[in-house]
Amino acid sequence: MRIRAAHPSDSAELAELFTSSVHGLASPHYDANQLHAWAPNPPDPDYWRRRLAAVDVRVAEIDGQLAGFVGFHDNGHIDLMFVHPDHARSGVATALLKHAEHELAAVGVVSFHTEASEAARPFFERQGFEVERHEFVDARGVEIGRYVMRKRKGSSAPGQ
Repeated sequence: MRIRAAHPSDSAELAELFTSSVHGLASPHYDANQLHAWAPNPPDPDYWRRRLAAVDVRVAEIDGQLAGFVGFHDNGHIDLMFVHPDHARSGVATALLKHAEHELAAVGVVSFHTEASEAARPFFERQGFEVERHEFVDARGVEIGRYVMRKRKGSSAPGQ
């Protein structure tokens, strides 16, 4: 696996990866209306060019194919974390998150936060994040539940 900075030319492929991830991995936790509101299919390429330009994005490549990506801000916000269903539970998300945490720690960030879906909550808990609150957000007129989570630098999951 190779982790690299995203290029603007990656935006269409990352939008497709995001859509595949949401529909493939979150489907046990959300209904069809919620999935479509969260990740319209096909994705809007202009939206994704703007969305990805607003964050630092790192991608994981396996055998030359994009396997996942993480987007983050210099305030410790892990804004995007998505893995293609073909690479779920294979260490891609862990590697991407550790990479982002390392880069953020290098510029003095000591606390990380995210908004995790029902599907992603267990992953973030295993990485030492704790739920601050459960909330509902509006996505294209549809209510979707998620968790606001936080981790201090050096925190590990319970029992580690």
